[in-house]
Formats: sequence, structure tokens, C-alpha cells
Amino acid sequence: MAELAALEDPKARAVNEKHGDDHGVNLGKLRVLAKRLKTQQDLARELWASGDTAARLLATLICRPKAFERQELDVMVRAAGTPKVHDWLVNYVVKKNPHAEDLRLAWLADPDPVVASAGWALTTERVAKKPEGLDLSGLLDVIEARMKNAQERLQWAMNHCLAQIGIEHPEYRARAVDIGERLEVLKDYPTPPNCTSPFAPIWIAEMVRRGPEGRHR
Repeated sequence: MAELAALEDPKARAVNEKHGDDHGVNLGKLRVLAKRLKTQQDLARELWASGDTAARLLATLICRPKAFERQELDVMVRAAGTPKVHDWLVNYVVKKNPHAEDLRLAWLADPDPVVASAGWALTTERVAKKPEGLDLSGLLDVIEARMKNAQERLQWAMNHCLAQIGIEHPEYRARAVDIGERLEVLKDYPTPPNCTSPFAPIWIAEMVRRGPEGRHR
């Protein structure tokens, strides 16, 4: 904890707070610390229990993802708090856990929009890497009906899934683009130069243009 406190950078905190996060640790330096600590599941649990955002981010980097029980991960996602902790927990821990599919299905139907966003993030992962058994048309139905008025983090997650379906599955591409164009979600989102807009029709077109190799650079 003392090392994490020493890494505090007021400028980094100011930037992070604009995105709803409450830590001032440079994430590059945090990864260097994690690399030195290596995997330590007990320490990871202690860091998470501290409730400190930087400590929780570090915990997601040094834990053993497969060691968590289903209920434990459910509690952690509900208590994650800040967007960055939630994002790292889902991407670095839950996705690698044997209960990921069970949690995906449970979270998709959860009334808490932040928990539901985790379910959509796991669904997007399956759309890209293991689409067998997914009802892609049904997912598009849900996105079409609910994305426009969804809470911000849930809306982002659903939009990512919409784009991924359009990118990875040519047979659904025209419908995914049409949904994006009609709902206009994130159409006017400010996008820096050399970055791809999160507006689904533009995102899909750019990733398809790059082809399979360019998408994963």
C-alpha cells in the first residue's frame, strides 16, 4: 500500500477522475509493480478487500483468475465501483474463470445496469472468439430494443457487442449497421485523430476494411 501511495500522481488523478475513476497511479507503473510481484492469490484477495482502487487494480493483475468461486466473482463485480476496476476485473479475471459462461448468462438478465454491462462484455468476447451456440439475431433484437435508452456503461457494452457482431459475422453486418444508423448511439462522440469512432456503422466499416489481421493489432 505504501508503494502504491508513492506512485500517486496528481496529474494522472485529474485525468482519471474525468472518466469516473478515483486513483492517481500511472497504469504503466502499476503493471511494472505487478510484474515484480508475480502471481500471489492471497495478496490479491487482501488488496481487493482494502477497497482502495489502485490496490484493486493491482489485485486483478497478480491474482489467479481460475481460483475464484462463482459467488466470489459475482460479489466482486457488484462491488467493483469505478469503471477501470470493473473493466479490468471482467477482462483480466472473469473471462479466464471457468464460471465465466454461467456468470455471463446471469449478468445479462441482471437489473443492475453495471452488472448487466459485464454480461454484455462477456457476450462480446464470445461473439468474437466462440460464437457457436449464440443467438446472434436474438442479441440484435435486444440491442435494437434497449440500447438507445440504456444507462451509459450498459449502452457502451451493448454498442460494442453490436459492432462486434457486424465486424465478425458478415451475414448480420447489414442489420448491425442499420441498427446503428437508426439508433445513432455515440454518433457524435468526440473521437481523437487516428482513433476509430465508437459509432457502430463507422467502427464496423473500419474494422472490416482492415481485415482479420488489422483488427487485432
